[in-house]
Amino acid sequence: MAQATSPLSPALAGLAPVIDERTRILVLGSFPGAASLAAQQYYAHPRNLLWPILSALTGEPLAALPYAERLPRLLAHGFGLWDVLGACEREGSLDSAIRKPAANDFARLRELCPLLETVGFNGQTSGKFAPQFTAAGYRTVVLPSTSPAHASLTLAQKLEQWKALLESGRL
Repeated sequence: MAQATSPLSPALAGLAPVIDERTRILVLGSFPGAASLAAQQYYAHPRNLLWPILSALTGEPLAALPYAERLPRLLAHGFGLWDVLGACEREGSLDSAIRKPAANDFARLRELCPLLETVGFNGQTSGKFAPQFTAAGYRTVVLPSTSPAHASLTLAQKLEQWKALLESGRL
């Protein structure tokens, strides 16, 4: 009788960075969730609070715009998006299920984003990378996750903490 084995977790690739030479504040998540990977859009889960928070921080209704229109408006305000991981294996969307993580290559970040001052980490998993960005000379802020899996804080409470991204920015 053959022994039952668990199915292998699928190897997943992340999304391309949303950055340009004007990026002053970079928000780094851990790795896109299943809804984001399926849509090929950052923070595509309808209950994720990232877009409402960025709408409040920029003063623009980003959350109400089609995704393709959000990105240039976000960049125009000096914000960028990326993830600390470029690939991993994972069943579902939880960070705790990530296996075989592979970090993104941040070596060219200073060249690609010469105005970058602040790196904000969307949650504790991505926040584990804060020391390497601090050592590289960036201001770092570890923020509460916008994921619907982390609902212990209200939108208003999260937004209050996310305002720390703007403290040294010149928006």
